[in-house]
Amino acid sequence: MHTVAILALDQVIPFDLAAPIEVFSRTRLPDGRAGYRVVVCADSTAEVDAGPFVLRAPYGLDVLAEADTIVLPGTDDPAAPVPPDVLDALRAAAASGTRIASVCTGAFILAATGLLDGLRATTHWLAAPLLAARHPAITVDADVLYVDNGQFLTSAGAAAALDLCLHMIRKDHGSAVAADAARLSVMPLEREGGQAQFIVHDQPPVPAGATMEPLLRWMEENAGRELTLKDIAARAATSTRTLNRRFREQTGTTPLQWLHRARIRQAQYLLEATTHPVDRIATQVGFGSPTAFRDRFKRVVGTSPHVYRAAFRHG
Repeated sequence: MHTVAILALDQVIPFDLAAPIEVFSRTRLPDGRAGYRVVVCADSTAEVDAGPFVLRAPYGLDVLAEADTIVLPGTDDPAAPVPPDVLDALRAAAASGTRIASVCTGAFILAATGLLDGLRATTHWLAAPLLAARHPAITVDADVLYVDNGQFLTSAGAAAALDLCLHMIRKDHGSAVAADAARLSVMPLEREGGQAQFIVHDQPPVPAGATMEPLLRWMEENAGRELTLKDIAARAATSTRTLNRRFREQTGTTPLQWLHRARIRQAQYLLEATTHPVDRIATQVGFGSPTAFRDRFKRVVGTSPHVYRAAFRHG
């Protein structure tokens, strides 16, 4: 039987730990047999700090050598050093061909082994910049739910653990078994869109006291109008060239890029809070055509307005 070993380190995130336990342990083959043997291990016999509670894993690191798949749940402090014995055990398992998957900030544990160097990987979108900064040899993609490199897999935060587990079940046992596991988890076998649809797209930060603050407020209040760069420059009482320079200095982007982002934020709110047709929302937030709106929305959010509304509509 395929053994899945889930490694619980100090400050393990309970959801990241529980999701693979539940999905793999409930997977059944067509003849009713269990699809996986699931074990939880730790790097010591001491209690593991899991935030609201503590746990004592029944297995130590030695069980990793017996596993067919190792899952690395995230921890609350992704920058915390990984114990050397954990790194050694993971590298040894990888050398023997064991599949290793990370959940959320568990990518930092896998990255610390060096096994992700030269590969594409993902993690929770909030932690993605830190992962990229600490491990420049890894290509970090914060817009996807999971990345499958064959032997090494990484997933985004929280519920993306379910997507990754179902993906591995489908690879191991086929679509029918995976679909059954998805139904038990009340999850679609494949979700549309990626992690980008869950990212809160704040406007670029503006330094306190920045001279652009009144202009930014005006742009947001008038985002539904057909504003041109000349219109914005006129409001700022400056030339377009000077406007572009000051805007980039204080916001890190251009006036029109900032305006498009403000429009998309307003569109997200309307999709969540109203039943207005998508074409009407496109006009409300200042896009000249529904097609241009859909294209921009997909580029920024990572999914279509219709799929976003289905996922986030209130009530």
